[in-house]
Amino acid sequence: MKEQKKVLITRKIPEPAKSMLEKAGFKVVIGSQKRSLAKEELIKKAKSSDAIISMLSDKFDAEAIEKLDRCKIIANYAVGYNNIDVEFANSRGITVTNTPDILTDATADIAFGLAIAAARNFIAGDELVRAGKFNGWEPELLLGKDFKNKVFGIVGAGRIGQATAKRAKAFGCKIVYFSRTRKPDFEKETRAKKVSLNRLLKISDFISLHVPLTDKTSHLLNSENMANIKKGAVIINTARGEIIDEKVLIKMLKNGDIFAAGLDVYENEPNVKKEFLKMKNVVLLPHLGSGTFETRSEMAKLAAKNVINVLNGKKPVTPVR
Repeated sequence: MKEQKKVLITRKIPEPAKSMLEKAGFKVVIGSQKRSLAKEELIKKAKSSDAIISMLSDKFDAEAIEKLDRCKIIANYAVGYNNIDVEFANSRGITVTNTPDILTDATADIAFGLAIAAARNFIAGDELVRAGKFNGWEPELLLGKDFKNKVFGIVGAGRIGQATAKRAKAFGCKIVYFSRTRKPDFEKETRAKKVSLNRLLKISDFISLHVPLTDKTSHLLNSENMANIKKGAVIINTARGEIIDEKVLIKMLKNGDIFAAGLDVYENEPNVKKEFLKMKNVVLLPHLGSGTFETRSEMAKLAAKNVINVLNGKKPVTPVR
């Protein structure tokens, strides 16, 4: 009797994935219901798996991948894949996939939602009311920033960056963007203007980060170029925490050089710097970018489809390379 192929889903995800995989004839193992697996646990459970649906918190470096005796695919349950050594995986005959497109709108909604919340003092206002300190309307109570006629800078004009820009455009913002390549269709639709990173930082009232994390984008915003940021700007990060030097960001927030920040990701996630927790001009979210029922369910289906295709000798739907 032919041995049943095993698929490890490292952490419980929405139901469609498990059902699809079992219907396709595979044995499904859930690594954990509610927590990320430690590296030793991950390797132990993954070692005998034919396929893995991994979370962003699962680190598949060369050491871990080298111990995957049977694995044919690592289907990352995310659009980013900086947690996987893709080149080494490919050299071992392992396909790596991700979940692009599906989470574009959900993440763009969070990015622009953070921009509004940060610019209009949502957190400070909520705390004021809950503390029983709201004594009625006041002419200068928690004044924030308008969006109309302001410059909204997009750092990384991929799918999510462009979707965020379209939301900003609807609020009356002027769009500028920094990208490796020009985006003619995007420019035509939003009247966006391509500029250098330093120019974007100098003129933008809002700066929203949307680049993937690579060796080149780690601390893309650093002490040198952040000195150029327009005074009173609002910074939004829904990409990866490591893209911005948080120590510099904290200093600028404390000094009032930056009006506010909205963060969904952090440098040492899930650890959040204590300084952020004390600041009323910072909106903090627990990595909710793709966090809607519909989006997470579709991500699960796509990850499962990639696994089914590869284990059946077909091409993956969304290979990373």
